[in-house]
Amino acid sequence: MTSFSWLPTLNKKYSLEIQPSQIRPFGDGHIHQTFLIETKNEKLILQQFNNQVFKFPERISHNQSLLIDQIDSKDLPYILPLPIPNLAGELFTLIEGTFFRISPFVSGKCVNEIENPHQAYLAAKAFAQFIKAGIHIPASEFQEAIPGFHDLELRYNQLLEALKNTKRIMSGELKELVEFYLGQKDLVDQYLSWKEKLPLRLTHSDTKINNLIFADDFSKVNAVIDLDTLMAGYVYYDFGDLVRTVACTEGESSKDWEKIKVENAKYNALLEGFLEVGNGVFTEDEIKSLPFGGLMMTCIMGFRFLADYLNGNIYYTIHYEEQNLHRAKNQMCLLMDLRGELHKVSF
Repeated sequence: MTSFSWLPTLNKKYSLEIQPSQIRPFGDGHIHQTFLIETKNEKLILQQFNNQVFKFPERISHNQSLLIDQIDSKDLPYILPLPIPNLAGELFTLIEGTFFRISPFVSGKCVNEIENPHQAYLAAKAFAQFIKAGIHIPASEFQEAIPGFHDLELRYNQLLEALKNTKRIMSGELKELVEFYLGQKDLVDQYLSWKEKLPLRLTHSDTKINNLIFADDFSKVNAVIDLDTLMAGYVYYDFGDLVRTVACTEGESSKDWEKIKVENAKYNALLEGFLEVGNGVFTEDEIKSLPFGGLMMTCIMGFRFLADYLNGNIYYTIHYEEQNLHRAKNQMCLLMDLRGELHKVSF
């Protein structure tokens, strides 16, 4: 049971009078410990920040402060629930060696899976609107919240390093997966080619569906949340992560290999939502790069899952020894389907 020993200091830092009885655990996020504060007058979200995953909280604070100062909320049809500054003007409050922050509460529904193409369309449109709203802010002003997060060349080299140092026996299913992922070097080359052509933009960089709050009737998006990963990136990053997590028939832990495919209706809905916002705003090359995003983001997760398995499962939480190997196989199945069909989409 949480002692809330930090609460008196938190109250002082924010000039609040929160009581322990007004705090309860909230949501199912895996990174930060999240609470709902409910008083007679308002609801707030309180988070204990996990600086084991995000090792540079000062970079996140810098990026979010930049967004607060420069984004025009009138450009967005939804809320960005950014942290509320404490009395010292800080977005993060250090108490007992732990960072805390308080954000506005936004009502609505969070889901872990998209039920229909319309929801996929709304999701894509919302994340594209986020990029559009920040397009006037120089991307170079943003700091890397997680260094090399979407660097496909880096992740490929990390896989090579894991192969060199692994104690795993290279046979059977593992050997086949290693051969498959080493065979994706052409995607690394394409990634490097796109880097030469595309402008850096402010991107969300973690466009999972549970980072949106929908209206209760799913008529619109009420908020884009989890803004810790916002940083300079390429438009196709955000589109591609949506493809990987929304347009697949199975979740990334599924072992029903033959069922893991691209769901074309959802893919097309994602594309429609992004293009509706991006046409006339994003460059022609940015529009052309979108299908590559699905390939790249699926491939990069395959690299990461496989490397973690080779390294002895030291990063991702697992529930059985071969889970990261199976996650890599899951991503392989999706990538094979994407490479066979959707990369041929033309505009």
